[in-house]
Amino acid sequence: MGPPIGELVINEQVDLQTQPPARGFKVFIVRHWKALLVVLGLVVLMIAFTMYLRHKQSVAVPAGGRFGQNGPVAVAVATAVAGDIQVKIPALGTVTPLATVTVRTQITGTLQKVFFTEGQFVRAGDALAQIDPRPYEAALQQMQGNLKRDQALLANAKLDLKRYEGLVKEDSIAEQQLDTQRALVDQYIGTVEADEGQVNTAKVNLNYTHIVSPVTGRVGLRQVDQGNYVTPGDANGIVLINELQPITVIFPIPEDNVSAVMKRLHDGATLSAEAYDRTNSTKIADGKLLTADNTIDVTTGTVKLRAQFDNQDNALFPNQFVNIQLLQDVLANQIIIPNSAVRRGAPNGVASTFVYVVNSDNTVSVRAVTLGVVDGERVAVTAGLKAGEVVVTEGGDRLRDGAPVTLPGAPAASAAARPAGKAGAGKAGGAGKSAAPGAGRTPPRPQPSQ
Repeated sequence: MGPPIGELVINEQVDLQTQPPARGFKVFIVRHWKALLVVLGLVVLMIAFTMYLRHKQSVAVPAGGRFGQNGPVAVAVATAVAGDIQVKIPALGTVTPLATVTVRTQITGTLQKVFFTEGQFVRAGDALAQIDPRPYEAALQQMQGNLKRDQALLANAKLDLKRYEGLVKEDSIAEQQLDTQRALVDQYIGTVEADEGQVNTAKVNLNYTHIVSPVTGRVGLRQVDQGNYVTPGDANGIVLINELQPITVIFPIPEDNVSAVMKRLHDGATLSAEAYDRTNSTKIADGKLLTADNTIDVTTGTVKLRAQFDNQDNALFPNQFVNIQLLQDVLANQIIIPNSAVRRGAPNGVASTFVYVVNSDNTVSVRAVTLGVVDGERVAVTAGLKAGEVVVTEGGDRLRDGAPVTLPGAPAASAAARPAGKAGAGKAGGAGKSAAPGAGRTPPRPQPSQ
């Protein structure tokens, strides 16, 4: 008999485990050697390309250090000059007409005619509207009739008084009758005077039917149309007139500046004022300070001033918001530099304002300065700088004390000053410039303008 069935199964599994796999590593290489060569070649190319790029970057770095940290820094400069600087007070103002008049009727009646056009410029005394005058002409005629009647009664009473005076002398009438006649004459005199007042009132009312402009200015939109019944109680009136030439701007200034401004006004000085648009970039008009308010606003700590502008070109419009630059004073013989040259920090461990001053060897020095009045893009220096010294205005973020700089307009260094073997790389990375001041030809020192 042969072996049991279980032993056969166990023997077969052991044989399968001891046999080597049909596809081994060597068989895989033999079958795929071409693909493996292609992959290996690609890896070699990538490594070579990476090394080439690193070599190119190392050549492009200037000789003075990576990214030119020790090399000259290109900067923009300006020269400190001596001159006059203006002390200005900035403020936000509102354009306000010298006169704003709401034209209303002073009598009741029907609006017959309108003589103006909306937006028209009118002069004082120009006709604006006409109210139906017929009722007032009739009233005037009636008052004039009453006046003539009472004047006739007065004349008759005076004649009787004259007769009574003669009769009293002849003792023909009683004294009492003479006194009564005198009182009657006085009564008629008062009646005539009252009639004259009523006639004048009727004339004034008749004159009010013809509405004229009280000021010179520009009319607005018509508030009532022709044919409407108008009364003095109408809230909107007939039209609004604003006086635009000249025009004023009301603006507040801090109470700290009030003393200096009032002193200049009391001395008889004329303080000029400039009006700018909302962006404070475009000047609209030139004017002068007219007057100041008499009270400080305790809620804001400011005082309101009024400046007057000719406004011949109508550039200023009522209720327009404008930026005002009030010229308070002019300081002479100040050292002036651009605002962009001033830097703030602690170069010596103490927080201060400083500038980078360009030396004769094209290096910079840190110089602490004391600032004075700021006038737009200019600032006065009261200490730390002299006229004629050159300061850095742009590029100072990369500077330090003693750092070399390249001034505007300086010619490039010659090819002989470049390191050997890097002449070609200088075109790609800018390494053709000298690595330190004095290498090659020193560029001439420019004279920048303020």
